[in-house]
Amino acid sequence: MAEDPLALVPDFPDEDPSTYPPIQPGGSLILAWQVRNKRVVLVGGGNVAATRLVHLLSASASITLIAPPSGLHPETAYRLKTHASQITYIPRNFQPTDLTTSPSTISLVLTAIDDPVASTEIYTLSKQLGLPVNVADVPPECDFYFGSVHRDGPLQVMVSTNGNGPKLAAMIRRRIADSLPRDISTAIVRVGELRGKLRKLAPGKEEGGEEDGVD
Repeated sequence: MAEDPLALVPDFPDEDPSTYPPIQPGGSLILAWQVRNKRVVLVGGGNVAATRLVHLLSASASITLIAPPSGLHPETAYRLKTHASQITYIPRNFQPTDLTTSPSTISLVLTAIDDPVASTEIYTLSKQLGLPVNVADVPPECDFYFGSVHRDGPLQVMVSTNGNGPKLAAMIRRRIADSLPRDISTAIVRVGELRGKLRKLAPGKEEGGEEDGVD
């Protein structure tokens, strides 16, 4: 019989487990997902799609927006005209070939349409193709959620309720933003510049670049 792998795990008698962060199952893995210059398909052109566009444009994604002209929100139309180099606009309803033609070039799929049946079809097709997908306002059909985000230069603070309370998340985000120092973004830029200089003076001496912490 193979040896129990847990029997190989050493004991650490001097460690105090009470100092470790507690595990709270059921949360989401909150990441800063880099989609710069990567293709993201956004189906829909209404007010929710306009909100999604703000996130995607701020992340410098390469966006394919699929929606008939009659369904465009004024802000969506404005983004299409002001960011034409970043958004490929397809002026019609979604078709399966929008995903199946070249799925390997797609990083994310987002839907923001008032058609539950069509949304579920897009979700199902995305899963078949192995594409991460978010169906607006339908948490069970989301591989990831959009939180309420505060942005100030390089600083990004996101509050997520795992799809349970978007308005509550926005309220918490505003309170956090109001508590931040006024010139925090300038300080962060300067810290980044200092880190860059330190890396040149002592390559490999600085700790990793990930921001990791659990409260």
